[in-house]
Amino acid sequence: MPSSAAERAGFHPLRVSEVERLTDDSVAVTFAVPADLHTAYRHTPGQHLTLRRTGPDGEEIRRTYSICAPAAPEGRTPVLRVGIRLVDGGEFSTYALKELAVGDTVDVMPPMGRFVLDPRPGQFAAVVGGSGITPVLSIAATLLAREPQARFCLVRSDRTEASTMFLDEVADLKDRYPDRFQLVTVLSREEQQAGLPSGRLDQDRLTGLLPALLPVGAIDGWFLCGPLGLVQNAEAALRALDVPRGRIHQEIFHVDDGSAPAPAAAADTPAHATLTATLHGRSGNWPVQRGETLLETVLRARADAPYACKGGVCGTCRAFLVSGEVRMDRNFALEPEETDAGYVLACQSHPATPEVELDFDR
Repeated sequence: MPSSAAERAGFHPLRVSEVERLTDDSVAVTFAVPADLHTAYRHTPGQHLTLRRTGPDGEEIRRTYSICAPAAPEGRTPVLRVGIRLVDGGEFSTYALKELAVGDTVDVMPPMGRFVLDPRPGQFAAVVGGSGITPVLSIAATLLAREPQARFCLVRSDRTEASTMFLDEVADLKDRYPDRFQLVTVLSREEQQAGLPSGRLDQDRLTGLLPALLPVGAIDGWFLCGPLGLVQNAEAALRALDVPRGRIHQEIFHVDDGSAPAPAAAADTPAHATLTATLHGRSGNWPVQRGETLLETVLRARADAPYACKGGVCGTCRAFLVSGEVRMDRNFALEPEETDAGYVLACQSHPATPEVELDFDR
């Protein structure tokens, strides 16, 4: 796992070694990691990669995708395999499904992300929807392989069986660890011959379902991943069941426009604001233009500033607020503990005071 912000921010061209069709609208892409980059690209289960390519009009396109492969033990070659699902109008996902081929080269940033679980004894559970299975597959597979005193329960929701990603990999976990891996599948648009009735996993249903499956209060860590609505419903259900906030970890894979907070008005920004930022050991200060985010301010002078989604979801642009105050339009990436400690998302932050200082290296 990279040890510094400078190391995390750099891209390296990696060769595509495999492209596997998972469903009609998803693929798994594997990258070959050269020996001199093994340390930089060794991941913790649950982390993601930022991929970069140049679009047809010359614009830079960045997207983040979670690593689905188990974490390689120290001394072994890291396996970088990501799951990519087609998004309507998605420039990178369309390219990945229709054009990307073995032998192609893609710019890849080293693994990042804090939606992780270092293997340890205990009982863990996840509620995932759609492509939200991707990081949880890495978490569960690594945990069960390395820690014989660990158990894992996976509750997954998909539209239909044909649209379900990583069916074989999850079935393999069930076969290898029948006493330690519990799988519960819910299909929202298709009836199953056995198992739970079809339908959405909303808060009420999860509040009744989870205690019937496992001892909710004894679970050492909950991992919620998928669309915003599912994650919010699962968190609300767990809180209603008195699960402490510190045991709940979440990662959003998709934010519907209607459910995201509206950006704050530019009128709330001071007329003249200055940003000081430290990035890769070098500091600079620049005026913040009216209406722009602090990430946009940095990018005007420093093209190496870390970012990916620019939507407050991936957390790549996380920075420490050294001084001043900022207002974030939205935040789907940082845990409350992180914001309490002073971290912000630069892509969503606007100055609320005339002077603001950020440190991307902490």
